[in-house]
Amino acid sequence: MTPEGFSGEADAAADAAVSFDPLRPLLTRVAYRMLGSVADAEDVVQDAFLRWLGTDRVAVREPTAFLRRTVTRLCLDQIKSARRNREVYVGPWLPDPLVEEEEADDVTLPLMLALERLSPLERAAFLLHDVFGVEFDEVARTIDRDPAATRQLAARARTHVRDARPRYKLEKERGLEIAGAFFAASRSGDMGALGQLLAADVGMWSDGGGKRPAAMVPVLGFNTVMALHRSLAVLYGKHGSTLVHTGTINGLPGFVTREADGEFQTTALEVEDGRIAGIYVMRNPDKLKHMH
Repeated sequence: MTPEGFSGEADAAADAAVSFDPLRPLLTRVAYRMLGSVADAEDVVQDAFLRWLGTDRVAVREPTAFLRRTVTRLCLDQIKSARRNREVYVGPWLPDPLVEEEEADDVTLPLMLALERLSPLERAAFLLHDVFGVEFDEVARTIDRDPAATRQLAARARTHVRDARPRYKLEKERGLEIAGAFFAASRSGDMGALGQLLAADVGMWSDGGGKRPAAMVPVLGFNTVMALHRSLAVLYGKHGSTLVHTGTINGLPGFVTREADGEFQTTALEVEDGRIAGIYVMRNPDKLKHMH
């Protein structure tokens, strides 16, 4: 190709980026909420950009709607293969952890897990309308259904995820206090302090993806979770666990640590009525790459 040809392609890409880049954060949020994977979300958004590059952009009256529609449809295609992969996933599957510095939407980690149980179209209808505030007519065009059917999809999704939405808003500072107390008690082996933090029906999910040691099934119930942490405290006492950051992870209070093997680990805590009801630990190094 001639230098002039390269120059023309570069100019076209730069022109496309002017209108696309301001929308990239929104499009990435949509893709991540649909897929639960940072890397997959970024790939989908980049694919959308390439399609935008080949589009007659002058003829597109609403770039935000056009690109959101493109990203959603790409995600719907990707969910099919993602579900097949999760059928053979080693141990519990958790979405990639996002350490959020600013107030995000109300899609917490438990809600993301509940979304996994929905059909792809239910998930799209719920996220676009209930989370991102898209009108039903536009959602219907996006998922290629009529508005009445789209409303039914969103209503069914709402029913299925109702229990996963927090009943009470937890003040951020209180959540971070509980996260700090949990880190201190679990790493020091103070089982009395730890027990005071946990709900009677507490559950713990650890995602190692077969790459690092993690519980192969959910650990459910106060006594079982306490027994596991007694064993873990012995390991922490021998090998250490360094606190890197305390903050909000996927909408929940939590913290990032560096463990004895040098890898990051995230712990997110679901708090109900002042007690920890869910502990979500990410250990899979493939899902922590973006944190480096």
